[in-house]
Amino acid sequence: MEEISFFDKVYEVAKQIPYGRVTSYGAIAKYLGAARSARMVGWAMNNSHTKDVPAHRVVNRAGILTGKNHFDGSNMMQQLLENEGISVKDNQVVDFQKYFWDPVVEL
Repeated sequence: MEEISFFDKVYEVAKQIPYGRVTSYGAIAKYLGAARSARMVGWAMNNSHTKDVPAHRVVNRAGILTGKNHFDGSNMMQQLLENEGISVKDNQVVDFQKYFWDPVVEL
């Protein structure tokens, strides 16, 4: 049986983030039992563009759009979030806790 890579596990979690919600790199890492691997989750998101993964819904633990430079166009990540009804100001999700989706609780 083929082992599923860490990146593929990250993508499976990210694909379950509901429309209009966000989560953090650390929350995904914690859900996968690798709590200290938030940076690895970030690397997975950087490589997710061909995987049909809603990477724009993954932000840092303070709700900051740290992955925005990996999207086409400097405001694309913000535009995608705003299209889902999530307000962003100064590269940070407004009311982050209101929109936060925790895979440890939800899955």
